[in-house]
Amino acid sequence: IKINNMDAENREDSIYFARLSEQGERYEDMIKYMKKVAKFGQELSNDERNLLSVAYKNSVKTRRDAWRTIQAIRNKEELKQTKYLPLITHYKEKIEKELRDICNDVLDLLESDLLKNSENPEAKVFFLKMKGDYYRYLGEFMENDEKKKVIDKAQDSYQQAQNEAEKLKTTHPIRLGLALNYSVFYYEILNQPDVACKLAKNAFDAAI
Repeated sequence: IKINNMDAENREDSIYFARLSEQGERYEDMIKYMKKVAKFGQELSNDERNLLSVAYKNSVKTRRDAWRTIQAIRNKEELKQTKYLPLITHYKEKIEKELRDICNDVLDLLESDLLKNSENPEAKVFFLKMKGDYYRYLGEFMENDEKKKVIDKAQDSYQQAQNEAEKLKTTHPIRLGLALNYSVFYYEILNQPDVACKLAKNAFDAAI
């Protein structure tokens, strides 16, 4: 281990530093180390998949929350035609750029390494669901043709995950998590609450 720059020379070191980063709630550092783990070309264990997911999820969550807050303020200030509207818009765009960067980073990693190195159905469903999730996050703020493109990709990813999930038990937590997130996609992004409820209900009924 190179102590001077806290770099990790091998897979084991990278995992250790990822856990250390998680304890310190330094999720950007955690992403860096888990990307190194992914680049070693081995299939990730369940624990390692969760570490990777936690890193990206927490990093993107703060920005999604910030975007919603700033968007709500912008909508309110727009009605008042405040002089600060350009400043608010600029700040919102700054957050959107950070969201794009994080989402595209994980989507590139999923495509180039994670899905390619996953053989068991559990890992494939996990990463395909993750792919759908991050395209969904992009769809929350993108507009027009860009929005349509990422929504289509999210739909495709969730559907692939759904097909692969048929190989898992109906009570498997990853399969149930997929059904929940897919239903959120229908409800929040496609504005189809009936389909969302049906999807969630079918998964719940099958599990019991």
